Amino acid sequence: MTAVIGIDHVQLAMPHGGEPHARRFWVDVMGLAEVAKPAHLAVNGGCWFEGAGIAIHCGVEEGFLPSRRAHPALLVDDLAGLVAKLGKAGIRYKPGKDLEGYRRGDIADPFGNRIELMQKV
Repeated sequence: MTAVIGIDHVQLAMPHGGEPHARRFWVDVMGLAEVAKPAHLAVNGGCWFEGAGIAIHCGVEEGFLPSRRAHPALLVDDLAGLVAKLGKAGIRYKPGKDLEGYRRGDIADPFGNRIELMQKV
């Protein structure tokens, strides 16, 4: 029997020319590292980021519209510290209702895509 065993990466859409904004957000603010896209995919634009066992791929999408409902939920080890860092970077954090075992809330990437942040309590 076959089974899904994990998630390799999460793809988020962005508009043409968004790479510098994605880099500032995912590297400078969120602390991931940019990794090179394979050459045959790099011609399409976009950029990839990895760190702490996660991979985020930002891909250029024609007619881009931000995803405000569908979203990745990222586990963090210090939500309060990250929220402070986000505030210094001008990124708004919206606290959410806690779920059993988690403190949580939402931010948006530079393109308006929703990203949920969760910390185990």
